[in-house]
Amino acid sequence: MITNETFASASKNAFAAVEASTRSSFDTFERLAALNINASRGALEDGIAAVHALLSVKTPNELVTVSASLGRPTAEKALAWFRSSYEILAQGVEEAAAPYETQYAEVNKAIGVALEKAAKSAPAGSEAAVAAVQSAIAAANSAYDTVNKATRKVIQFTEANVAATARAAVDAVSAPAATPKAKKSA
Repeated sequence: MITNETFASASKNAFAAVEASTRSSFDTFERLAALNINASRGALEDGIAAVHALLSVKTPNELVTVSASLGRPTAEKALAWFRSSYEILAQGVEEAAAPYETQYAEVNKAIGVALEKAAKSAPAGSEAAVAAVQSAIAAANSAYDTVNKATRKVIQFTEANVAATARAAVDAVSAPAATPKAKKSA
């Protein structure tokens, strides 16, 4: 039986989960904003330094050297920004989801207790119906766990691929440009 007290408690718990998740989301946005402000400030300073370096060039060879030296640090800073923003977002998603996962576990526990009470007070012959409900709940929990584990594996796989791709991009930017071979005319 659902009482007013049970409903009020469930409502308070649901609101607490929403509140915790919302606060976590604001913290995540705040961290991202700070990261972006700092990255923008750094990009401005790096841009000014690059222009000064390019303006001090006196020979074509020096221009090539200075230009080549600017690529890798910029790519590495972009990679660091990407990693940091990804980490902030990944942590934010986990922190925002945590209250709901806790609430989900509590609801499952309460449903289990309610089913046990219902089974004890159920009329004779209803054991099959109670067992079917318990089986359906167990199947739903198993499906939830399977999806949750699969999602985490996809996230880990994506993180690994993003890191490898980003590192390859930085290496490609900093690799010396290949000189095209002159075609022989026949």
